[in-house]
Amino acid sequence: MEGITIIGGGLAGCEAAWQAAGLGVSVTLYEMRPQRMTEAHKGEGLAELVCSNSLRSRELATGPGLLKKELEIAGSLIMEAARSSEVAAGSALAVDRELFSSYITGAISKHPLITVIRQEVTALPEKGICIIATGPLTSAPMAEEIRSFIGDEHLYFYDAVAPIIEAESIDYSKVYLMSRYGKGGDDYVNCPMNREEYDRFFDSLAEADSVAAREFENAKFFEGCMPVEVIAARGRDTLRFGPLKPVGLPEPSTGRIPYAVVQLRPENAGKTSYNMVGFQTRLRQPEQKKVFRLIPGLEHAEFFRYGSIHRNTYINSPGHMNADMSLKEKSDIYMAGQITGVEGYIESTAAGLMAGISAARKILGKEFIPPPRFSAHGSLLAHITLSDPRHFEPSNINFGLLPESDEIPRIRDKKARRQKMAELALEKWADYVRGTRNEMNSCEEYIRTCK
Repeated sequence: MEGITIIGGGLAGCEAAWQAAGLGVSVTLYEMRPQRMTEAHKGEGLAELVCSNSLRSRELATGPGLLKKELEIAGSLIMEAARSSEVAAGSALAVDRELFSSYITGAISKHPLITVIRQEVTALPEKGICIIATGPLTSAPMAEEIRSFIGDEHLYFYDAVAPIIEAESIDYSKVYLMSRYGKGGDDYVNCPMNREEYDRFFDSLAEADSVAAREFENAKFFEGCMPVEVIAARGRDTLRFGPLKPVGLPEPSTGRIPYAVVQLRPENAGKTSYNMVGFQTRLRQPEQKKVFRLIPGLEHAEFFRYGSIHRNTYINSPGHMNADMSLKEKSDIYMAGQITGVEGYIESTAAGLMAGISAARKILGKEFIPPPRFSAHGSLLAHITLSDPRHFEPSNINFGLLPESDEIPRIRDKKARRQKMAELALEKWADYVRGTRNEMNSCEEYIRTCK
């Protein structure tokens, strides 16, 4: 029986491989690292997280919480790995990066139907089913191959990553441990600022030297990864209502809400390093050290990783992708992950899951069955295939992508309404997963005969 070629061993590629192999289809997975590294990856493992170790909120009444629950119902390898490598992060699901990647690398490498080949692929295969999951850091040769194949320029935006601080370099006499509103325990290190401290920090940030975009590139940032200095440029109080929001974080000694708070999230299970939450940046390294050491408690901060900036690549999916995630130009080629215009780790995983199942179904002679529109997966798929190509932009999962439904009662409380929306979405998604699994079970005899 014909197999699937998957190019890219990130979250989307690994999830696509796992889902396809789970349906009995053989997979050859290509990953160019360590033969060729990217500007953001540091290790050799599959599914390495580079921007943050957080998979965002666990709460069902949030888009990320709903999508993660749907992924779990569908038997996602990425979610399985996340649970096994989880670190405390309040109401968010955060992971130990190394354990997370190691878990996925081991599972993929040991699967009898998956073959991993460590080499760069620079040309699309001439025949056979292929899933392109090269991600936002697609290598230049492959990016050019895709561009020339679809006959269209790529869209792009800049993505910035936050610094990581050595835990021992934090002055704990000036900070306190607490999760916002007490959710999840004392998982975050909070660095409180009074007005004078905030103004000094803001002024220094505003004057700091950053890495400029090349003249021929339009510096277009995705809102979810906006550099802290770009946020600050929008107004003096913008940070206080954004990543430095103090609401729900009273100082334990006084009970007062600080003027602003910088939060640090554990990077690993041992809490030996912390991520500066919301501090994605394109500042030059000496400037990061100077500016960020003005934050109370970080006067002597040592940086395991400085913030950095890189260009993310994605295609204008609504103009080039069919509903089953195959390309309109060649239906044997499927796209998966962030290159499709979904933004975020779990969104990339979801796109990989859908592409892997869709491609496997084609090999097994089964028609594509779209996920329910009233689900997180169905809403992401609708965004990347049905949006207006003239105004397409990447998106995280959010409740704004879900359609209106008469099945949702009119509730004024937004959180309660979203909870009901999530419950309905999960019900429809679970029915969909059960139905497609029962249908695929009838393929077992067919699969055995093809082997």
